[in-house]
Amino acid sequence: HVQLVESGGGSVQPGGSLRLSCAASGSIFSIYDMGWYRQAPGQQRELVAGITSGGSTNYADSVKGRFTISRDNAKSTVLLQMNSLKPEDTAVYYCYTDLMSAVVPERQTHWGQGTQVTVSS
Repeated sequence: HVQLVESGGGSVQPGGSLRLSCAASGSIFSIYDMGWYRQAPGQQRELVAGITSGGSTNYADSVKGRFTISRDNAKSTVLLQMNSLKPEDTAVYYCYTDLMSAVVPERQTHWGQGTQVTVSS
């Protein structure tokens, strides 16, 4: 059984910063891509940032230069540093991990439970 546990969401004023963390645990054999999506009320879920096992990153145009994704492979953790936050960044943020578990020998995508980020004055 694999679990993704997120932390770090909250409320912040425009221009502020937050750091999201997502840790994968369980019977994991190998982790591939990791990243973050977000979903605002009435909107479709959109990719925010992703990072491959080799460290290559990609970002949504709307967050380039403000958000930084990183990963700690030893801790099976993906981080999202969010700076210069704007009201339009308000959403529920979901981490994802493509991994192969020791129980199911195929690559699957697992999701975190979601964490609310609210940017408001």
